[in-house]
Amino acid sequence: MGRTILGVLAGVVVAWLVIMLCQFGSTTLHPPPPGIDLRDPVQLAAFVAAAPVTAMALVLASYALGALLGGWAAARVARHKRAAALVIGALVLAGVIANFTLIPHPLWMTVAGLLLPLPAAWLGMRLAQPRPHPHR
Repeated sequence: MGRTILGVLAGVVVAWLVIMLCQFGSTTLHPPPPGIDLRDPVQLAAFVAAAPVTAMALVLASYALGALLGGWAAARVARHKRAAALVIGALVLAGVIANFTLIPHPLWMTVAGLLLPLPAAWLGMRLAQPRPHPHR
């Protein structure tokens, strides 16, 4: 149980770091206009609505990559690999739902954001499993 908890904690840290780095990259490539207050929900919604598709794609990539690498890290450490990886996927999904609830996004982005985290975390778990060596 202890290794699984440590795996989940490692996965959360990795997922969070990956998501933050990707989203930092998105705002670096597509900065908000000068004078905008991103703490104002109306201005934030307008900024998201006007954001280019590449900026939105980077945000989606952050969720998928965060779940993938977080699931991988969790599975590498945890004894119960599948459970730990899927917890990471579920936590990323919860963050996506919270984000999309607070900030309106285009429908295509919402659908993709809801569909990506769990399969990405599962894939991360699969990638973390040792590969059998073929007999010579």
